[in-house]
Amino acid sequence: MNTPQARSADGLAWVLTPLLELPGVRHAVIATGDGLVEGSSPGLGRASAERVAAMTATLHAAARAFTTAFTEREAPGLQQTVVESEQGFAIVVPAGKNTSLALFAEPDAQLGNIAYQMQVQVAALARAMSTPARQPDATTRP
Repeated sequence: MNTPQARSADGLAWVLTPLLELPGVRHAVIATGDGLVEGSSPGLGRASAERVAAMTATLHAAARAFTTAFTEREAPGLQQTVVESEQGFAIVVPAGKNTSLALFAEPDAQLGNIAYQMQVQVAALARAMSTPARQPDATTRP
């Protein structure tokens, strides 16, 4: 099987690769809270990835404000934001402090499975980011 390999400037591509293998998933992006691309699927052009990252930040801000308007609670914790269109589903989930995972899937994709796998990858990303950096062993220094 030929696995799509995601692009990433800082080694986060492994988060996207399992999601891109799911049936019906077209593209995925890891975005910062201020709308910058941390990683993207290979078939998504740079300009499109940058637009997705910017819109991800905007969408999450709007979803928080929308929830606050209904509940009158400041800073609600979002679980996921889903946009359904004729072309498919855009799903955005928080992926740690100041990071989101966005994905676009075909209209007939299995959303339950995709949402579950997104959470699995978010948990793996959180574990990886909380691991302290390796320190050089003092005995191996010249």
